[in-house]
Amino acid sequence: MIRHLGEGLIPDGDDARRWAEEELSDPRYADARPTWFDLLARDIGRFLADLFNQDNSAGVGPSALIVVCIIIVAALIVALIVWGRPRRSRASRRHGDALLGADDDRSAAQLRADAERCARSGDWDEATVLRFRALARGLLERDLIDPAPGATAQSIAREISTTFPIEAAAVRSAAASFDDVRYLRHPATEQSYSELATTDDRLVALRPELVSS
Repeated sequence: MIRHLGEGLIPDGDDARRWAEEELSDPRYADARPTWFDLLARDIGRFLADLFNQDNSAGVGPSALIVVCIIIVAALIVALIVWGRPRRSRASRRHGDALLGADDDRSAAQLRADAERCARSGDWDEATVLRFRALARGLLERDLIDPAPGATAQSIAREISTTFPIEAAAVRSAAASFDDVRYLRHPATEQSYSELATTDDRLVALRPELVSS
């Protein structure tokens, strides 16, 4: 029942409830309704505010520190999952190339040392693979070559030949030795490894400006 009061209308309880339901059914109220993320953020904000409230701060110091540390660690984990690991340097990224050894972060010097250990034990195949990788990685570390992802041994040899033309034949032979062992399963020999190692030693001492002069 609706009662008249002056110029206005005063609804009874049922009419007032019906009018309120009709008003709240308007789409503009649904659009303004907070999402689950808004509610979660609000609850977290209230929790942190209560945690560091002046009335509670005296008794929850260590607990608050633990909670904050957990929140920071969780945020870092989420960021790591969303954005991935930090990018490594250009040379380090290329070190993951299949030819240079997937997930192998050894430096050129370390690869040479490991190759020599394999050679001393008579494992010429492994010595050859490691020594060619040392050769390529050494030039990469000096920024003398810039192989594309998935570059082959022969494409790296061609790039080296552009920088050091006088070594073109030697690096092609070194790349062939690597391919023979790595892909064709042809066994390496002491002589083929020795030639590859000698080529690597020359490239270590060689400088582009010396070649030009």
